[in-house]
Amino acid sequence: MLGLRINLGAADRVFAGFINADITPGPDITVVDLRQPWPWPDASAALVIAWDILEHLPDKIHTMNELWRVLVPGGTAEIIAPTTDGPGAFQDPQHCSYWNRRSFLYYTDGCPYRERFAASYGITAKFRVTREAMENTMDGPKLTIVLEAVKP
Repeated sequence: MLGLRINLGAADRVFAGFINADITPGPDITVVDLRQPWPWPDASAALVIAWDILEHLPDKIHTMNELWRVLVPGGTAEIIAPTTDGPGAFQDPQHCSYWNRRSFLYYTDGCPYRERFAASYGITAKFRVTREAMENTMDGPKLTIVLEAVKP
């Protein structure tokens, strides 16, 4: 699948062959404020990695809509986030949004929550879950979830 490969929140892990984006400048970092509209064109990314970044972004709907917008049809996003099932979600003073497995239901194609609330909440994002796993860490559970962009 053709398209960009984007690594969000890349300050402490830069990957070769990716656009490594972070709000903090650094070597091989593209400075991006993900709280604003993302700088990449619609349907331009085949893969987005978002490891330990979503919980630092204040607006879940904006984040998920932008993630979906930049992905090509069938493009994937790999997300890792501490869940509200443990203290890790709350311990970092920079965490400002809180996630668990059920948070993604509102963006999942065919899910009753998405079907009922998407229009009134302003949700355009539509994904299919292709893989998920929970890992226990010293800070509590972390969810890894891989989403595929569902687009016409």
